[in-house]
Amino acid sequence: MDFSGLIVADNDALKICRSSDYNFVFDKKNGHFMRWGKTKADDPDFALSPEILDMEVTTSCRGTGGKLCKFCYKSNTPNGKNMSFDTFKKVFHKFPKTLTQIAFGADSQATSNPDLFKMMEYCRNNEHNYVVPNITVAEISDDTADKLSVLCGAVAVSRYENKNICYDSVKKLTDRGMSQINIHIMVSEESYEQIMETLKDRMHDERLQKLNAIVLLSLKRKGRGESFTPLSQDKFKSIVDFSFDNSIRIGFDSCSAFKFLSSIRDMENYAQLEMITEPCESTLFSSYVNVDAIFFPCSFSEGCKEWVEGLDVANCGDFVKDIWMHPRTIDFRQKLLETAKCNEISCRECPYFEI
Repeated sequence: MDFSGLIVADNDALKICRSSDYNFVFDKKNGHFMRWGKTKADDPDFALSPEILDMEVTTSCRGTGGKLCKFCYKSNTPNGKNMSFDTFKKVFHKFPKTLTQIAFGADSQATSNPDLFKMMEYCRNNEHNYVVPNITVAEISDDTADKLSVLCGAVAVSRYENKNICYDSVKKLTDRGMSQINIHIMVSEESYEQIMETLKDRMHDERLQKLNAIVLLSLKRKGRGESFTPLSQDKFKSIVDFSFDNSIRIGFDSCSAFKFLSSIRDMENYAQLEMITEPCESTLFSSYVNVDAIFFPCSFSEGCKEWVEGLDVANCGDFVKDIWMHPRTIDFRQKLLETAKCNEISCRECPYFEI
């Protein structure tokens, strides 16, 4: 790909990237993102540097309702550690201006790292690079909801055993005028009934009246999630069919792309839905940095296979040269792109986990 003449421009509403083979427009207000290559019909294989960063700023979490998440792939407990604000700034300034959003990996209540909101403010107010902060939570106070509604573009609320904790947190955020509020729920055989309950509640529970969408996250059997079972394709399709039949807005993590596309193959608007489906984008358009400022292709790849050890972002000289185009990153990127040639719908699939 030719990235010659790359220019990134910022204004109050948009971030715009232009080059010979890679271009995008990002709407800072509503999160709308358009990407294309040499022409509008071209779909680039990867970006010069990440568009989205998943950044872990704490490994300390108390769970929800006094219970730790049974399937946390990080196996987090209250005895974790926090990324310092100084380290955050150092990492932030390593990333080129193509970065549009940071998804903060924090605890369920967004209270473990005392510098979390300071970090978010830094994203919003930095002259070097205006970046929109997002986060996933589960059980938040009114005070936390106040702060998130001012600083975040989008907030996801995880759905665990106690649905009232989730739905009450959703309402706190939508009551403060936030429109990009989603429910996140992990997909497995064990959580199937919970997913169906949530979809039905979406139609009737007034706390979810202004919810944007229910986003399904496919199980990766890691950490405390090792004992859970991937959901069958038939049941996955039943979730998709129920949602479409009842006009329930749903979304998926990129890990779920193959199962989603397999579920809708017979629909008349398949081509349109395929166009807006983003399969795994790790090392292509997104990256992950853990609490120690170490890069991995994604948060699930940390400690796996070729990524037992990551790459030091805080102390690198040039992010694109030393991290994004590092031989190990290129190798993962190539393996990921190759997966699309190995299935009947030409969809990239996770090279590490059976989804």
